[in-house]
Amino acid sequence: MIEKTENSILKDKVILAVDDEPDVLDTIAEELDMCLVHKASDYDTAVQYLVSYTYDFVILDIMGVNGFELLKKAVHRGFPTVMLTAHALSPESLKESIKLGAVFFLPKEKMDHLKEFLEEVATGGNKPIWKKVFDRFGDYFGKRFGPDWKEKDEYLKKIEQELLDSTDA
Repeated sequence: MIEKTENSILKDKVILAVDDEPDVLDTIAEELDMCLVHKASDYDTAVQYLVSYTYDFVILDIMGVNGFELLKKAVHRGFPTVMLTAHALSPESLKESIKLGAVFFLPKEKMDHLKEFLEEVATGGNKPIWKKVFDRFGDYFGKRFGPDWKEKDEYLKKIEQELLDSTDA
């Protein structure tokens, strides 16, 4: 089902996308064609955008642009922030993203879910959607990280249990 972009809750939202790969920035802009997308390809430019504008969402790569430092700055400004990565796809990066306040974490090869997940965050009052991430990509993460990837880390185990408990309540 193709949803018309003019009906999206994301229509006219202002987004900052930061990645050192121009093709990724172009893909984000195409995926979010109903939004105004500012693009930055390096840390310094991204910082200038973060201090100069107000964003509905910030989308950050981890590698190449010092994504975790940018995440801290974006969260400090109150911007819902998404981590988008290929090279830093690991349980450690996922955990750091959660700890630093990202609303979700998306592998670059799953970018076709970006609009859907941003709409979910916007509909839910800009709250993190980690349960949806774990539900949707749990098998994918298991293939990438190993079947017991959450059990190996106390923090991730705790997060998963909290997510399960929140659905039981």
